[in-house]
Amino acid sequence: MSAGGFTLFDTAIGRCGLAWGAAGLVAVQLPDPDERGLRSRLAARAPGLETVSPPPFATDAILRIMRLFEGARDDLATVPLDMTGVPTFHRDVYALTRAIPPGATLTYGEVALRLGDAGLARAVGQALGRNPFPIVVPCHRVMGAGGRFVGFTATGGVATKRRMLEIEGALAPQAPSLFPDLPLAAKPRSPKAARRIP
Repeated sequence: MSAGGFTLFDTAIGRCGLAWGAAGLVAVQLPDPDERGLRSRLAARAPGLETVSPPPFATDAILRIMRLFEGARDDLATVPLDMTGVPTFHRDVYALTRAIPPGATLTYGEVALRLGDAGLARAVGQALGRNPFPIVVPCHRVMGAGGRFVGFTATGGVATKRRMLEIEGALAPQAPSLFPDLPLAAKPRSPKAARRIP
């Protein structure tokens, strides 16, 4: 492989970043509309690396990520990752998560059960919350109990997670809304709170 570096690249859902070392990718940064923030977060995950042209394995990863965000069914399972400094439990969670194909999801509890202990669901969530390789380790494919959208640390939070799952075909796209910042449904009023109009 090659010495390390990082680069930014455009995808169908925004500008992403990728950093690598001699053994593989060391960090992936999901889209962020603020390029300075994107660079800053990537530099924090991969300190000391500079912007350089990517080596062939990183170029391949970039092209595959771009295609995935365009709807291609690529699980990115063969993209090399440098797991130096990644705790053993996190490695196990990441390996299992990498096996979830595009268009499919598991819950944190299901991942924990596949690791041998359903009681590890919270630890699975914490490991995925620290995932330095989002999209390559597809943490967006892991949901809360009952398929709930919970904690996603990328810019945009669960809206980004939802969009990624829509692109992969795991969710039907949401219909556009005239008022996108309003809740989808109003909370029901109690009968006592209802006012009669004379």
